[in-house]
Amino acid sequence: MNVCERTPSIRTLLLIENRLLRESLARLFRKRADFVIVGQLSAAEEALPDNFENCDVIVGDYFVLNRLPFAPSFLTNAAGAAPKIALIGMSNDEEQFMSAVRFGVTGYLLQDASASDVVAAVRSVFRGEAVCPPLLCAALFHFVTQIAAELPAQIPGVRPDLTVRQQQLITLVAQGLTNKEIASRLNLSTFTVRNHIHRILKQVDAETRSQAVQAVRAHGYAIPV
Repeated sequence: MNVCERTPSIRTLLLIENRLLRESLARLFRKRADFVIVGQLSAAEEALPDNFENCDVIVGDYFVLNRLPFAPSFLTNAAGAAPKIALIGMSNDEEQFMSAVRFGVTGYLLQDASASDVVAAVRSVFRGEAVCPPLLCAALFHFVTQIAAELPAQIPGVRPDLTVRQQQLITLVAQGLTNKEIASRLNLSTFTVRNHIHRILKQVDAETRSQAVQAVRAHGYAIPV
């Protein structure tokens, strides 16, 4: 048995605006024994393929980054897991990179990345590793250092174990959305949203929504500012 036969298949969804690039990547991945293409479509299309629940890694471009803030439920598949996201053809703009990090992107490749770079990055992201250019990695460290200096002292006690759904909810709360707006965004009932938020308040020992957001951030969760 060779290495590829022992390696789990990486079920990949291509969500790329440029059709030529999208089809070229599909051909590239299909030549690798450890890749399975579960779908390929333009980032402008609303409907995801029926087998999206089998997706492990989303490979996207700049258009996907624009879509993420407005579709947090897009990050959770039917199995309740969050597919990893790798963006390609990106610029070295620090603000754009930090925006990608805030919304869960763990692979970030610049426009000069080679085909082998893309393949290696998707494999790394699938394994739970992060991939980004060294210069932007340094910017990330600098950002974390600044935030740590500005935050109040770490809240004592055990870090609350928030589910993916709770993290999505508190992110939308931080954006100032009402329960009704959050319910519409995530396709949930307002009753369910209210219950989730009540549980979050109890988990972080907060009395208000704003206190809950601050507490969740202080416990180390990446909630966009």
